Amino acid sequence: MWKKLGNLKKFYVRTGGKKGTNKMALLIDGPNMLRKEFNVDLDKIREALDEFGDIVIGRVYLNQYASDKLIEAIINQGFEPKISAGDIDVEMAVDGTELIFNDNIDTIVYMTRDADFLPAIRKAKERGKKIIVVGAEPGFSTAIQNIANHVIKVEEDFELDKEKLEKKKKEKESMRSHHDNNNNNANTVSNADNKNEDKNELNNNEEEKDSIFKNKINWLKK
Repeated sequence: MWKKLGNLKKFYVRTGGKKGTNKMALLIDGPNMLRKEFNVDLDKIREALDEFGDIVIGRVYLNQYASDKLIEAIINQGFEPKISAGDIDVEMAVDGTELIFNDNIDTIVYMTRDADFLPAIRKAKERGKKIIVVGAEPGFSTAIQNIANHVIKVEEDFELDKEKLEKKKKEKESMRSHHDNNNNNANTVSNADNKNEDKNELNNNEEEKDSIFKNKINWLKK
């Protein structure tokens, strides 16, 4: 299961064919990997990692210049954006080191091409954590590939499907519109009920006044 494989097609050919039981923390180096030239679909990264187990923690590290659109997309895909005005690599490495002592995590996934994470990866392996590295060429560090228990290379299989993204966006907008219409209908019905209640109350008041007036006339006649 932990044999190093070169690409996604081979990656899916696994003995047993069962989903793994690993509890994973996925740390994504945003500026390094979420680039236009890679066009990465994070949903496909998740699907690939599902073969090994469950992603318990999923974080995407971004710099202060990240667009609102990118941050929203990351949140919509179920990941936690961590925005830093400082050195992203340092913050990501610190978090990776802290995860070594998290008993709920047995596998740390680094999505990066950067060799700067070697010290954190070495320390994690010393503490018995498994390491998966997800990266892309060019510039994919050979050192972090060699130290990892498993390497996944981002190739065409991981590219973002724009049609799929647009479809998901339209479905989301449709659901929001349907929800708003339901709320509007509910408000309309509620307003109509309130008007009917006010009308009934007014009629009751008028009837009560007529009754009092008639009683007074009958008393005077006596």
